[in-house]
Amino acid sequence: MDTLDRKILQTLQQDARMSNVQLAQAVNLSPSACLRRVQALEESGVIRGYRVITDPEQMGKGFLAYITVGLSSHTKTAQENFERAMYIADEVVECHNVAGRFEYLLRVEARDLAHYKYFHTDILGTQPHVSAISTHIVMHSAKDERG
Repeated sequence: MDTLDRKILQTLQQDARMSNVQLAQAVNLSPSACLRRVQALEESGVIRGYRVITDPEQMGKGFLAYITVGLSSHTKTAQENFERAMYIADEVVECHNVAGRFEYLLRVEARDLAHYKYFHTDILGTQPHVSAISTHIVMHSAKDERG
């Protein structure tokens, strides 16, 4: 990757819907050269996809929390089972296996506190080997650049 590739990526991160002609103009390339670079970035896996970013409140998910989860068993099977359960839980939008005091960090979106309580008690709380749950409720996000 060179400076032009980085400029293409930065521009696409601001607006991935722009046309190739607009992108080429923004990075000072010809449209054909720009398209070749974007295709190369896609084929190499640097660009893994394009997505729609929605407003959680407009989608009925105005409650956001990060949750740390500790497991009582650190076997591969226990971790795989936990990850599988989190993958199918609609409320979990991110699940990260992390190093440190806890094994997992989850990003959870729910309609409201009552919906979160349901998730906490009936989904997360029923998982075998979950030994500790700590919830951090997001009150405001000053910066959120996830795409």
